[in-house]
Amino acid sequence: MTAISLTRVRRTYPGRVALEDVSLTAASGQVLALLGASGSGKSTILRLIAGLEPLDAGEIRIADDIASAPGRTLAPEARRIGMVFQDYALFPHLTAAQNVAFGLEGQTAQDKARTALVWLDRVGLAHRAGAFPHELSGGEQQRVALARAMAPKPRAILLDEPFSGLDPSLRADLRAVTLAALGETKTTAIFVTHDADEALMVADRLAILKAGRVLQEAAPREAYDQPACAGAAAALGPVNTYRGRIENGALATPFGPVPARHLGEGAEGLAVVRAEALTLTPGTAARVLDVRPQGAHDRVRVEAGGVVWAVLAPARAPLGERVDVQIEASGAFAFASAAG
Repeated sequence: MTAISLTRVRRTYPGRVALEDVSLTAASGQVLALLGASGSGKSTILRLIAGLEPLDAGEIRIADDIASAPGRTLAPEARRIGMVFQDYALFPHLTAAQNVAFGLEGQTAQDKARTALVWLDRVGLAHRAGAFPHELSGGEQQRVALARAMAPKPRAILLDEPFSGLDPSLRADLRAVTLAALGETKTTAIFVTHDADEALMVADRLAILKAGRVLQEAAPREAYDQPACAGAAAALGPVNTYRGRIENGALATPFGPVPARHLGEGAEGLAVVRAEALTLTPGTAARVLDVRPQGAHDRVRVEAGGVVWAVLAPARAPLGERVDVQIEASGAFAFASAAG
């Protein structure tokens, strides 16, 4: 089991800063999920950990070894880090078994073939060992890519949005296979995604990034229930925001007060309220503008005082043209106006 740590890492490209003062730790045998929009720095972190790029400041350690520091970049092959990409990156002229066996070293050809078959069986593809990549579906290709990355027993594995091109059902299935393989082998993993639900599902530890900085690193439940800033809250699901002044320990919104004693009386604050933290009941305070089905919930837009908020309400709830709105304190947060 191997831990990976980044300490005050900076990476710049001509005209822009990709990462600024990034510190993270992927604990031994656990999954660290990196969540953020495109351009937040997620894939740059993976490239630095893999040794594909140098860093400009800071330090990256793999176990107790310094892998990257200014003027020092350990070669990728010396790091023993596995990678799984969005585009699978399989060798088209090799069969599934040959792809998995390709990275195995110090074994006889017979042992390589046996190890490859063991890993293909682990991901449910032993019966497709002789198939070429073009004969495999997207999900099957990704399983082969996972087996190929895991077969050499890497010190850690990096997964760069590995399921982004798959349909939801297949994505869930492959995610379960991947987590099972990582858990069985106690492999340290860093999992990049822009999908909040996926990040919460796969992570033992979650890091939320924005514009090259870490907004929050925490356990998934802690990150959801106790966001460090408005940006961190918004990264994990739909939120509504409202700026105002703190009076009597709360920030008043058109839909109700949000507790804010920690900000100080008279301070400017930003209320952030999760869409599912709003409850609608028959009443007069707000007007329903729109109702759209969203699986087990309806996505509802309500308006009060000229402000429109989104609500995730139980599906087929008896909604009239006017409603009262209640804010559940567990899903409502107040931050200093300039934070996040």
